[in-house]
Amino acid sequence: MTISRHRRLAATLTALVALTAAVGGCSSKTKSGDDGGAGADGVKTGKGVDDKAIRLGVLTDMTGVYATLGKSVTQAQQLYVKQLNAAGGVCGRTVELTVRDHGYDPQKALAGYTELEPKVLGFPQFIGSPFVAAVKQRVDGRDKGLVLPQAWSASLLGSPSIRVIGSTYDIETINAVDFLLKEKGLRSGDKLGHVYFEGDYGENALKGSKYAAGKAGLTVVEQKIKPTDNDMSAQVAALKQAGVKGIVLSAGPRQAASLVGVAAAMKLTVPVIGNNSAFSPQLLATQAGPALEKMYYVATPSLPIGADTPAARRLVADYRAAHPKDSLDNGVVAGWSAAQVFGEALKKACVAKDLTREGVGKALLTLNAHDAGFGMTHDFSDPKAPSSRQSAIFQPDKSVPGGARTVREPQVSPAAEGFTPGG
Repeated sequence: MTISRHRRLAATLTALVALTAAVGGCSSKTKSGDDGGAGADGVKTGKGVDDKAIRLGVLTDMTGVYATLGKSVTQAQQLYVKQLNAAGGVCGRTVELTVRDHGYDPQKALAGYTELEPKVLGFPQFIGSPFVAAVKQRVDGRDKGLVLPQAWSASLLGSPSIRVIGSTYDIETINAVDFLLKEKGLRSGDKLGHVYFEGDYGENALKGSKYAAGKAGLTVVEQKIKPTDNDMSAQVAALKQAGVKGIVLSAGPRQAASLVGVAAAMKLTVPVIGNNSAFSPQLLATQAGPALEKMYYVATPSLPIGADTPAARRLVADYRAAHPKDSLDNGVVAGWSAAQVFGEALKKACVAKDLTREGVGKALLTLNAHDAGFGMTHDFSDPKAPSSRQSAIFQPDKSVPGGARTVREPQVSPAAEGFTPGG
């Protein structure tokens, strides 16, 4: 995408935010807000909360580029809420999720946010870095409802209300390049290919690869693509001609299958590593499956669903019982983890007798050593920082639940330790 086109997209999203905010403002004025006073139990309440229920919004992608992951993220959150309510809910209230599918379309995403915002306490799911970034100013300035996005762009850092769970894409990519250097034979002087989505996600990941390459003496060969580009033949041909010794992929599962499959066919047998949203176990049933198991790796902000931990084993059993016909993937972990973080913040806010948006935001700041059971401890005390700088590395493996086995335990590379996200 050219700079001018990127600016036009940003301007379009900004205009959509302004329009939807103006339309939504009328309906939300009736109860502007923010504070509904104290309930019968003395708990302070506000938007999305009454004496009987705590209402949360889910903005997902079940029909677009991340359809498979969006479905599993959402079903995992519904499972968490069902179990939470079965255990008594929070503050004697049931927790309710209202789901909207935006299909990775900016207009639908912003319309969904505007519709739900006046009705809910916050959002344990919002897929799509560009869409979350588009409402950031509104969230921080007027709405102030807690958003836990399934998006890891560093542009989201610094918000008191939008909180990134795990490492941002730039840090994750630095850790991914470290893996290629230490365990896959890349060395100073080599060329590193980077295929990435235009926009917030891919360009934030590119900052990480360029930083890591500069530290290691690598040269980055860039290939920018659109989310609608599914055939990676041209990109693979260009990278082969450039003589790359490894490839980073900051895109979606479809692009991963095409890139790795085409690379194997063209005999560009170099290691390929993707960011956390660039894999789905359904890919292993495609023609690219054998190549993915041989030459593809993924960096993630948690251990995969097939990890050998008590939390992972329990989640696998519970999810399979709830959805016996659906496959397991890391969207289950991402969805469950975000719902669990939101749930813990709600519980702490209940103890403080403050279930307003401000009260839940304050409660989250006290979670400085949260362990969801997937290999990492998260610190939410600083809105300017991601909750973790660690990344785990997994490799596709159809014999493992969720189609992925851990090949490097969670760790942060020396280069990532000294990096300023978004810088």
